[in-house]
Amino acid sequence: MDTGVDHDTGSRRERPWLFASNRKLRHVHGISVRNLVVTPPPNRARGKTIDDDDIPNALKTPSKILARNQNRSLHPSRSFTDLKSRTSQDSPAETQPEVRSSRRRSTLPWSDPNPRTRQIRLEDITSSRMADTWFSLHCEDVDVPVYVSEVVDNATNPSFRSFDMNLCGSRISRLDSLTLKLWAKTVAMPEYVLLVELQLHLRSLQFLGKTLESFHQPLPANSILFHFPDGVYTNLTDLPPVETPLSGSSQRATDGTALPTSSYDALMRLANLDECIQDALATREKLEMQISAILEKNERALATLGNAAQAQDRLSYTRQAVTAERRQARAAMKRKEELIASIKARKEAMSQGRHVQDKARSHLPDAQEKLVSSEQLLTHNADEAKGQIRRISEDLLAIYPIEPIPDKPLAFTIAGLALPNSSFDDVDREAVAAALGYTSHLVYLLSFYLSVTLPYPVNPHLSTSLIQDPVSASLPQRTYPLHPVNVQYRFEYGVFLLNKNIEFLLGKLGLRVLDIRHTLPNLKYLLYVLTAGTAEIPARKAGGIRGLIAGRLTPDMSRRGSTDSAVSGELVQPRKAWESMSRMNGGFHPDKAKKSLTTAASPSPSARVA
Repeated sequence: MDTGVDHDTGSRRERPWLFASNRKLRHVHGISVRNLVVTPPPNRARGKTIDDDDIPNALKTPSKILARNQNRSLHPSRSFTDLKSRTSQDSPAETQPEVRSSRRRSTLPWSDPNPRTRQIRLEDITSSRMADTWFSLHCEDVDVPVYVSEVVDNATNPSFRSFDMNLCGSRISRLDSLTLKLWAKTVAMPEYVLLVELQLHLRSLQFLGKTLESFHQPLPANSILFHFPDGVYTNLTDLPPVETPLSGSSQRATDGTALPTSSYDALMRLANLDECIQDALATREKLEMQISAILEKNERALATLGNAAQAQDRLSYTRQAVTAERRQARAAMKRKEELIASIKARKEAMSQGRHVQDKARSHLPDAQEKLVSSEQLLTHNADEAKGQIRRISEDLLAIYPIEPIPDKPLAFTIAGLALPNSSFDDVDREAVAAALGYTSHLVYLLSFYLSVTLPYPVNPHLSTSLIQDPVSASLPQRTYPLHPVNVQYRFEYGVFLLNKNIEFLLGKLGLRVLDIRHTLPNLKYLLYVLTAGTAEIPARKAGGIRGLIAGRLTPDMSRRGSTDSAVSGELVQPRKAWESMSRMNGGFHPDKAKKSLTTAASPSPSARVA
């Protein structure tokens, strides 16, 4: 029995060691070593403890000689006492100097202040405890080892592979005594040395537990553990078991009285059992001889049957191979037919493509002539469209004239009504509403003539015009007034949307807006670009739009021949347009206008609606 913890009660209980009375060598399944120590302790016996008195010249130092001459006793160092409270008995306490408390300096390898030194010492300790090990098992009257293990490299607790001693035969596997030799070698050793030679009887092993994890007691150095099917055993005492004789039998034998023996019926049953066993053995031998004779007699027939079976197996393998080859041949033929059909289809497609290509090549001259005429027609239509846009822009400027206000930079009127640039403090509300109505109507007409869809639709109703915002998200309402109302931010946001429409029209023509808040300057800029050109402007005729008759008066003849205009239908550069507008504005310089535009503030926060 083992010493362990009772899992039912949780209290520690003592169990005596179990001696395996019927353990044999065949029951050993494995061997392991724990607490390997390669350097054994010295074998010489010390007569006494080594101290300072045994060291030569121990009292020859100057300080010790002086202390001996003054008849002062030397006390050994006692690191476990408090030196601070130790004072002399023959001197008063107040005259004794204070002894500073000191601690014994540690000499452990990991207490060195130098990290490299600590690392080297720890590596030396680790290398001294780790070694390459292997063992061999020897039996009595056997010259060679019955088992030699593998080599376990660099291990402190090596565990060797399991083995089976039944392979050595019953003569060895039934033995209950053996000799184990453990060999080890460290890095500093050139060869393996015999570390442990253990001669033991398997009945002298002590039980540790089912597994080694359940044993919590410390093991001695170089402990050899034997693994059996029922648990782990070791030799803790190295003492052979003592077999106690049966005291009762010996006492009766000495008395001369008859000992009780088996009965007649038991002996007869034993004899019958022996006869049955012998009869069974004889019958088995007879059957073995008959079977051997039959096999020898029919040896040729059995060989023929074996050859026939082998031939059948080869035939089945051959048939399977033929079937597989036929299957692959059918797949190859099918693939071949598919490739032939694919090639044929491709050839037909290529022939049809060549036919279509030849047909298209025959129509190519006519198509080229039509292309030239179509390009000329397109160019003519584009020129006419540009001319019509110029004529419409001239008409719109005549209907809604945008004129500069003298002595006010970038201030314009539309149809004689002044419109501020997004600043509506202290203004005539009715005049502003009428000017915004004219502006919204002009933008509404330009969107149709330029074939541009406004992002913010306009509903022009003169002084009560409205504008919608279907683009922005999370708005409480979509329609905003273009005339002053009590809620100022709604009116300012409507003017902001109108300015965004003007910016969108300028962007479609490739023009850049310097300041989105300038409503009439940007609109004047747009109309100025649309009316620029040197060709004659076509006039509106009844029943259609035709070009001007030779000699007929053209509107606004002062625009033709302008040095700032380009060819018919082409747009002028933005820089030149701004210079012309500055000349119309009483000599206002474009650089100053650009500076005023860039330094102007953005629309009011109340008008910024997402």
